[in-house]
Amino acid sequence: MDALSDVLRVIRLTGGVFLDAAFTAPWCVVSRVGPEDCPGGQLPVSVVAFHYVIEGRMLVQGDGAALEVRAGEMVLLPRNDPHLLASEAGLPPADPEPPVQQVEGGLLHLEVGGGGASTRLVCGFVGADVRRHPLLEALPAVFVLDLNGKPCAEFVAASFRYAAQEVASGRAGSETVLAKLSELLFVEAVRHYAESLPPRQQGWLAGLRDAAVGRALALMHGDVARPWTTEEMAAEVALSRSAFAERFTQLVGLPPISYLTNWRMLVAAAWLRETHRSIAQIAGELGYESEASFTRAFKRAHGTAPGRFRDGR
Repeated sequence: MDALSDVLRVIRLTGGVFLDAAFTAPWCVVSRVGPEDCPGGQLPVSVVAFHYVIEGRMLVQGDGAALEVRAGEMVLLPRNDPHLLASEAGLPPADPEPPVQQVEGGLLHLEVGGGGASTRLVCGFVGADVRRHPLLEALPAVFVLDLNGKPCAEFVAASFRYAAQEVASGRAGSETVLAKLSELLFVEAVRHYAESLPPRQQGWLAGLRDAAVGRALALMHGDVARPWTTEEMAAEVALSRSAFAERFTQLVGLPPISYLTNWRMLVAAAWLRETHRSIAQIAGELGYESEASFTRAFKRAHGTAPGRFRDGR
């Protein structure tokens, strides 16, 4: 399994679509995923907000410049930063906030605007229950995925329309369809972003693309319990120790062994949540010689002991 697939598996994504919106120009609304938008009213630790434009166009305005998003495109905000959605720049947000209708099945519906050009979009999120993760930290604060012309474009648009209609009609299983579609789109967005990175870009995703660093990441992910040393990894990728350590740290942002430790702690958290392995078993399977040394490392990484972490999952 490649490192990206491995990370996507361990991060345990959860997704959902919560709003079907129909706007007519001029319009402007404030947007941010909140607890009320998530199942059970519980906001995940990390939230990636997204908006998929079914028809029309809109501007997304955050701290930086406004981005235009057109039909067939999706804008993602990996930090769930507050932002404005609008038909044009400079418009004040609706005050008071426009009423949102609860549709049978859980999906919300919003209609607002001045009667001009129409825009239709669906809003959703992808969540993870870890705060610091190499993939999430590698993504920019906001970016646009253009699905037009891609093999999945027609499927995505049709699936959103179909699932929204199914939720509105109250048919069982529709929310699950929307959740899985959200997760699929996030994976597609990450792949697209990684492929479009400029040659000199730094970060975890850029490290995946580098022949030596990508190979080292795959080795660590493929044999997480092995007592790797920097020298061993350098030999595996045919570089000197110093050259490998410098390249890895420059691209990924951490020395190789620090990255390996962090990755082991993410895997440990996933196993504590999802399996019945004992803490001693997890320690051994992650390469720790004793449960005590594993527990100390886990507390440094997560701020709590493994047992308490499992009880609070």
